[in-house]
Amino acid sequence: MRKKIKIEVVSDVVCPWCYIGKRRLEKAMGEVSDQFEFEVSYLPFELNPDMPKEGKNQKEHLVSKFGGEDRYHQLTKHVSSVAAEEGLRFDLEKQNRTPNTRDAHRVIWFAKRFGKQEAVKEALLTAYFEKGIDLTRQENLIEMASQSGLDVERVKKLLDSEEGNVEVAYLEQINHQRKISGVPFYIINEKYGVSGAQPSEAFMNMFVQISSPQKGDA
Repeated sequence: MRKKIKIEVVSDVVCPWCYIGKRRLEKAMGEVSDQFEFEVSYLPFELNPDMPKEGKNQKEHLVSKFGGEDRYHQLTKHVSSVAAEEGLRFDLEKQNRTPNTRDAHRVIWFAKRFGKQEAVKEALLTAYFEKGIDLTRQENLIEMASQSGLDVERVKKLLDSEEGNVEVAYLEQINHQRKISGVPFYIINEKYGVSGAQPSEAFMNMFVQISSPQKGDA
């Protein structure tokens, strides 16, 4: 019988290392799927909680954040190169807007009750980093959710209301109480914390380690 491992992933849809970490985690889980059964869920983290609803020009925002255009090009080139090693095709020049991600997190939260959370998360990450899709636009969020198997009218109703705002804020508060200040962050079996987009081998080693009998265990 395979041992069950629960993984809660704290991340944002505009975090490149969260996408890279997702691929590395998936690779690790695939390599040890004969030993373990995984339950993965996604928790919200807003890198830019004060971002206006209409978002900002992505390049201008990142140039300001990184301290200059040279540094912007250096970091985006590096992260795109690392992403390519994981089979991801980042096209940051195609992306014009850095969005406020609260609505995206509400859709991800909503998707969990239908077993579509991973699909929605993947669709949003792909949309932002590879396709240049503007996630400030409600119709694009709806389209990504629809492609992931969610009902269009139900998602539209969600986004036209305040549903999920309290729940997302509550989950973010829990993460704050856990002292999580950066993403991606992984909570394994509600006990072990792993920070950063670790190599797949590191995840695999941890799965084996935490599943092995400890001294004093019966």
